[in-house]
Amino acid sequence: QVQLVESGGGLVQPGGSLRLSCAASGFTFSSYVMSWYRQAPGKERELVATIIRTGSITNYSDSVKGRFTISRDNAKNTVYLQMDSLKPEDTAVYYCSARRVGSIVPDYWGQGTQVTVSS
Repeated sequence: QVQLVESGGGLVQPGGSLRLSCAASGFTFSSYVMSWYRQAPGKERELVATIIRTGSITNYSDSVKGRFTISRDNAKNTVYLQMDSLKPEDTAVYYCSARRVGSIVPDYWGQGTQVTVSS
């Protein structure tokens, strides 16, 4: 049974930091490209960050570049999103996803974790 379980969300003040984790099981984690998406109320789901299978290449949306860092630990089947200098506009439900190389869309999704940035 495939599972992606996010954790680490919560309420944080502007300028603060959070670290999200996504634990994977039920598939060969190291063979998948991993990404974080987010969806704010009333908005479409947005791709935030992506990391390739080896972890050597990452990509970020312009809105988070320089503030967020995606990483992965293939030994632990876990992908992380370190979020620094958080802004109120980062408030959203954050989802991790897994995509096979060659797939256009993610094959698996997590259930999401809420991040709220507010004073």
